[in-house]
Amino acid sequence: MANSDKSIFEKFSDWSTKFTGSSYAFIGAVIIVLVWAISGPVFNYSETWQLVINTGTTIITFLMVFLIQKAQNKDSKAIQIKLNELIAANEKASNRIVDIEDLTEKELDQLHCYYEKLADFAEEDDDIHTSHSIDAAQRNQDHKDRVFRKRHEEWLQQQKQKKESI
Repeated sequence: MANSDKSIFEKFSDWSTKFTGSSYAFIGAVIIVLVWAISGPVFNYSETWQLVINTGTTIITFLMVFLIQKAQNKDSKAIQIKLNELIAANEKASNRIVDIEDLTEKELDQLHCYYEKLADFAEEDDDIHTSHSIDAAQRNQDHKDRVFRKRHEEWLQQQKQKKESI
């Protein structure tokens, strides 16, 4: 995606996420706290003096929660897409796992139990390379291959018909 395709908010949030995670931002925060602490005697450690740091840190924390969540959502989405690509590319992986993040908590718990059971089977085996899902994965891959070939043939026929009609 080209950088110019990003909205102003997207550009700002990317910049601010990088900046706030930098050494410069940490050093800046330390300097602000030191200046505030050193200025205490000048303001007689008044309630207003305390209110300045409390209000400032509260506002910054409030805004950072949303900024961090946005960055986390973006990173999570990118990771999910990468994992989905790996699952789709692996001939022995089940495509049913793609987009499982959309499942309910109960459905995820059921899948978790299934994989725990697979792990138990694997622990019982003498050969650590034995897989209990190879047969299912092979059947799944064969089905995926048949469906792909069928759809590809249909697409080729449609392309041929388009060329003939022109």
